[in-house]
Amino acid sequence: MTAVTLQALSGLPEIGPGDDLAQLIGETLQQNDLGPQTKDILVVAQKIVSKAENRLADLASVTPGPHARALAATTGKDARLVELILSQSSEVIRTARNVLIVRHRLGYVMANAGIDRSNVPGAEGEELVLLLPADPEGSARTLRARLMERFGVDLAVVISDSFGRPWRVGTLNVALAAAGLPALHDRRGQTDRQGRVLEVTQVAVADAVAAAAGLVMGEGAEGTPVVLLRGFECDAPLRDATSLIRPVNEDLFR
Repeated sequence: MTAVTLQALSGLPEIGPGDDLAQLIGETLQQNDLGPQTKDILVVAQKIVSKAENRLADLASVTPGPHARALAATTGKDARLVELILSQSSEVIRTARNVLIVRHRLGYVMANAGIDRSNVPGAEGEELVLLLPADPEGSARTLRARLMERFGVDLAVVISDSFGRPWRVGTLNVALAAAGLPALHDRRGQTDRQGRVLEVTQVAVADAVAAAAGLVMGEGAEGTPVVLLRGFECDAPLRDATSLIRPVNEDLFR
């Protein structure tokens, strides 16, 4: 590996329910003169995957229950939003004013179960929010298969989302799903330059890829939710992003 390049794709149209995301990404790659090469990685924002899969919900149609209303009083959040958050969660981890941290039913520990309002257009009178994909790993595998079929090269796909981090200020893109690369590179048992055996080193490859892509993807009105990363290779065994979720019995922060 000599250099890694990151190129945000411009010109991708606004994604809506039922859109063929693989087709649109393929067309946009060609419009940007970026024919994928073997070992390229496409980082795709969770938001456009969720939009294409119609993971939209209208707050106007949500009736909050007692638990949601109680949490809304504690956090200051819309009780209807809290009801949706609970519907996507297996456990409430922490609450504070303007903060609701949960364990998503897919295992992620995150704010608001990943439900988001930003960059979610809707008709007048609608109060739309966007949920995470129902099966992010399946979405990544499907996107990868479609794009490999179109371009005839072996590439990888990472679906990313922005997370807050314990003990650190600011959000960072991480991998919700990964197909075609080792999401986690377990280096335990290898040695360092002094011959000492690595005992705990596991490299979060897919998270590093997602974080790098976030530098050019942006978090606001940039409109560039797909990034082509080129030049990175890792010869570890393929593992999807579920390998990055720390088991509950190893959670030392609770």
